[in-house]
Amino acid sequence: MAMWVDFKAIKAVVGLQAVLDRYGVKLRPSGKNELRGPCPIHGGQERDCFHANTAKNNFNCFAPSCQAHGNVLDFVAAMDGCSVRDAALRLSEWFAVSRDQPAGWVPATGSELAPEKVGDRGEPNKPLAFQLKGVDYAHPYLTERGITRETAEAFGVGFFSGKGSMAGRVVIPIHNDRGELVAYAGRSIDGSEPKYKLPVGFRKSQELFCLHRATSPEGRGVVVVVEGFFDCMKVWQAGFPAVALMGCSLSGEQEELLAAHFRGAWLMLDGDEAGRKGTAEILPCLSRRMFVKVVELPDGKQPDQLSNGELAALLT
Repeated sequence: MAMWVDFKAIKAVVGLQAVLDRYGVKLRPSGKNELRGPCPIHGGQERDCFHANTAKNNFNCFAPSCQAHGNVLDFVAAMDGCSVRDAALRLSEWFAVSRDQPAGWVPATGSELAPEKVGDRGEPNKPLAFQLKGVDYAHPYLTERGITRETAEAFGVGFFSGKGSMAGRVVIPIHNDRGELVAYAGRSIDGSEPKYKLPVGFRKSQELFCLHRATSPEGRGVVVVVEGFFDCMKVWQAGFPAVALMGCSLSGEQEELLAAHFRGAWLMLDGDEAGRKGTAEILPCLSRRMFVKVVELPDGKQPDQLSNGELAALLT
């Protein structure tokens, strides 16, 4: 029997801004609730052809070759090349929309999904049956980000010139707590959108990037918790065990993983408004389960922008 979908509920509770953020679409403000920029659907370079209104939750592309328009359902359908019904199913899964969604529920508006509770996201991420071949660990982009070849090889991170959805991107393998490969993230290096690409259906809220490397065979140690992939690699490169949330929010599953594997955490999110808000929300939750120390970064700084010496000074 086909799964029932409430289109009205999805449009009512899922904001266009949250969906744009999930795809990594960056647009510039142009008036109240208005955003403009190149169209992420057809990939055009026209500066202002794509208009989004976050209050009305609709979008329009005015490029003659595209002319896509509509609501959040239409946007996902256009981005993923699927039906509106399939788009609704994906949005329901990504944002945990149900028929009995409480009134006043607000979807995430930042770069990540709202925190989730254990067990409310269905089946776990399945291990991949393949590995990408021909990954270039010595690509100049990695050097520019301060990642050594040794670190790139250890993490399996590098430029992928093959075919498929990750072609032309720096690929980042993501493993579960058992060390099984469950997904690849693809980082754009030419300014194209989305900045980060993740497989459709991958539930990043169920994983902590680098967890299988950070756990100690001697027992439950202390780990540095950061936001992003490159933050994690730079901290690891500086000699400290680290995991990344893949955002600035902590899901229920991630909280459980931290509590199961570590006795303490150094919480080092980005030195921006989102990072500080995330720290304020995560601290009371995680402090109930373990020792937590907050590491504050200078305004506008991210861990991956710091040298090994600067990281060591903050973490010792």
